[in-house]
Amino acid sequence: MLSRADFVFTIGYDGPAAIVDGQAKKRYAALSSRDLAEKGLFRAAYSSALYSGNNDELDMVIEIYNRSTGQSLTRDYPFERLFGVFTVDVKKAVVL
Repeated sequence: MLSRADFVFTIGYDGPAAIVDGQAKKRYAALSSRDLAEKGLFRAAYSSALYSGNNDELDMVIEIYNRSTGQSLTRDYPFERLFGVFTVDVKKAVVL
């Protein structure tokens, strides 16, 4: 399984390897899901919350997203599709 930072900053996949945005990882890896969401990095924030497996964390990211966009979406909304984030079982990461 990928590390949290690799999963959060994955930008795509090349076969069995995750392609990771190295600059974003270096700059933002230490931030929590809340901090990422408050900076407007919603894809990374959602990935972080998804990686944690904590529904309260997912709800918090969605709440900040709704506040920023003026929407009222719930966890039932397909955020995985919106942000292009899915849990995939890969063990290798290539950092660009």
